[in-house]
Amino acid sequence: VQLQASGGGLAQAGGSLRLSCSASGGTFSTFGMGWFRQAPGKEREFVAAISWSADVTEYADTVKGRFTISRDIAKNTVSLQMNSLKPEDTAVYYCAGASTSRYTQAVRTTTRYDHWGRGTKVTVSS
Repeated sequence: VQLQASGGGLAQAGGSLRLSCSASGGTFSTFGMGWFRQAPGKEREFVAAISWSADVTEYADTVKGRFTISRDIAKNTVSLQMNSLKPEDTAVYYCAGASTSRYTQAVRTTTRYDHWGRGTKVTVSS
């Protein structure tokens, strides 16, 4: 399964962007899914995760209340709605899949993810 993130771009502080993750070569309907980001000069960090049951989510404290992760099982997509963007949200965002996660588990740990997509760049101007 290959993952592809899209929807990045330039936004002003306080604005919104919506990222999407799609799959080719298979389905991630039984994967826990997550979004991570990496800013220049920093390590990749967890942003949000959703279980493959689609009803359990986890968020980093830095985005809680501003970002929402969701998944459309029928369309085989995962989305990240980003509101109230801040300049510190500037990063390359990656979607990832954890094939060994449990049905109701939203995985926060980077090392649990075994499928990674190519990132999409998000730039937030002040």
